[in-house]
Amino acid sequence: MNRVTRLGNLTTRTFLNRHWQKSPRLIRKAFPKLISPISADELAGLACEPGVESRLVIKIRRQPGWLVRHGPFTVQEFRTLPEKHWTLLVHDTDKQLPELADFLTHFQFIPNWRIDDLMISYAPDGGSVGPHVDAYDVFLLQVQGRRRWSISRKPQAPAIKPGLELKQVRAFKPQHTWILEPGDMLYLPPGVAHHGVAVGNCMTFSIGFRAPTDAEMLADLSNLLLMRLDKEARYTDANLAPADTDPGLITKQARATIRQRMRGAQHLSSGKLDEWFGRFITEPKSWLVPNPPRRSLTPAALRTQFATRKELARDPAVRMAWYDDGAQQIKMFVNGCCHPLPMRLSEFARMLCSQRLYSSHQLGSWMPDRDAIRLLAELYNAGMLYFP
Repeated sequence: MNRVTRLGNLTTRTFLNRHWQKSPRLIRKAFPKLISPISADELAGLACEPGVESRLVIKIRRQPGWLVRHGPFTVQEFRTLPEKHWTLLVHDTDKQLPELADFLTHFQFIPNWRIDDLMISYAPDGGSVGPHVDAYDVFLLQVQGRRRWSISRKPQAPAIKPGLELKQVRAFKPQHTWILEPGDMLYLPPGVAHHGVAVGNCMTFSIGFRAPTDAEMLADLSNLLLMRLDKEARYTDANLAPADTDPGLITKQARATIRQRMRGAQHLSSGKLDEWFGRFITEPKSWLVPNPPRRSLTPAALRTQFATRKELARDPAVRMAWYDDGAQQIKMFVNGCCHPLPMRLSEFARMLCSQRLYSSHQLGSWMPDRDAIRLLAELYNAGMLYFP
């Protein structure tokens, strides 16, 4: 499929240079003749299932002006909703339905490991979650009906209201306003305030991207640092000078010793840091871990089954990424685990990380390889791969 048409008259390179993390971009008819892979009733059905993150945001008259309910919901709760001014949001829909996971291939001009999820919102007339700012990039694709989007690039103050669960902004004054029709798409970089309001019944796809904070990454990295430390190593000062004249002083010598010890404790080679990031960025959300199959398969049994069934699929919730470590080895990461592979499997790793479905034509030549079939069997037995 021609990805350029999804960005109007821009190539992917031009879009990334001009707009990615820089400026908004409205793209009319990005997806002409778009047909939603999911209906409003099916979306509501997803919101009723345990393990699916969902919210209802209802506009109310009393303070703080909004009521937020968290799923899973019941059919009765949907039946009692008002006619207008509410929104249903369902997160990680791409992890629930393969056809929605396949939809994200339209955005593979951005690395897979940067894509977070496909959130779908449905709202009747007037439905909204209020003006707010996201800390990550987002594509807002109108799928059904119409939605009015207003944006502002000016700095915004958070709305501070007792009981308000939403990250809204106050005194929002839009700089631009558009009504999006089915197939229209709006890209917003981080920090751009936006306010979407349904014009009649409408459905919107929000493609959000992972943007971990430095604090989140450091917190995760600290676990690796702690595992590497000698648990018995302690502060020492064998050359201690008398403290008679100023016992409350932290001397230059003591401070230098502490700095040296802490810097040494934090030292990681580039290779170790790269491997940590591969594990970190592919770590799945805890409630989206796939279930293993009822019966495990040996590598030989998997090869035999594949010869008959001709196709393997990746569970939509599984995250994969890879790189060449420059030391004649491939590092492939699957759901937070590192799988070192020989260089001859670089194209094999590239294919696994780039696709969700693997045909006999694509996988057949790799089946005789001992390391490749061993990895496939391991992923199958963990529920990460399956026969569709």
